[in-house]
Amino acid sequence: MHIGKAIRKERFFNRDTKRTIIVPLDHGVSVGPIPGLVDMVETLTHIAEGGANAVLMHKGLVPCGHRQHGPDIGLIVHLSGSTNLSPFPNAKALTGSVEDAIKLGADAVSVHVNIGDESEREMLRDLGEAASKATDWGMPTLAMVYARGKEVKDGFSTEVVAHCARVGMELGADVVKVPYTGSTKSFEKVVKGVCIPVVIAGGAKMDSVKDILQMAHDSVKAGGSGLSIGRNIFQADHPQRLVAALRAIVHENTSVAEALKIAGGDKPASKPAKRRR
Repeated sequence: MHIGKAIRKERFFNRDTKRTIIVPLDHGVSVGPIPGLVDMVETLTHIAEGGANAVLMHKGLVPCGHRQHGPDIGLIVHLSGSTNLSPFPNAKALTGSVEDAIKLGADAVSVHVNIGDESEREMLRDLGEAASKATDWGMPTLAMVYARGKEVKDGFSTEVVAHCARVGMELGADVVKVPYTGSTKSFEKVVKGVCIPVVIAGGAKMDSVKDILQMAHDSVKAGGSGLSIGRNIFQADHPQRLVAALRAIVHENTSVAEALKIAGGDKPASKPAKRRR
């Protein structure tokens, strides 16, 4: 691996466990200033103090969360965007560049692709070009790849998610983010289909803290490299505790029962969720 990529990757991946906890905060472009994404300094403080490895956000949000105090945390700048007010919400367009991310001090960039959408070809092109440019600069690329389109019957099936992960890898990503397939056995097949780290998305609101912790536990047991969970963390009643519990599972191989104690019990996972990102 390019030494620049290796150094930057270690800023958002634990060097010893080779795993990561990323908290995406890019939802504002899609759905606006939802709860948890208004006071960015407060949100970033909870996430960093809980022990997350990185946050992910659009370029214009970075200054809003610059805390100038507390523990450090990795920064991934997201380069894709669309809004839920659009008639084509799954059609992501590039809204930033690798150079923008470098100027902001980022440790990586991310690009979102929805395979199966009518604009798939443009999103695939954008991912490939961004990954090439990022490699030129020694910058890691995270690919968020989901299956969303008229021909997609089940975006969570093992075969479809494995295809998503493979697309991210083959187009040059260094890390790929995909939905969790629901079981350790099925997710093992997703992980085995690629030679780069696979992290899971958090998805829509979950019913309980225990459900979130169980998903995290089972995904790493299957060979996953960690988590990229957004609203289930930043809209939680106690985000810092939840991140600490997830950290115990991902980096310390703690049981779900022990992690649940760290989280403060199996209370409702989060405040009312908004529409899908």
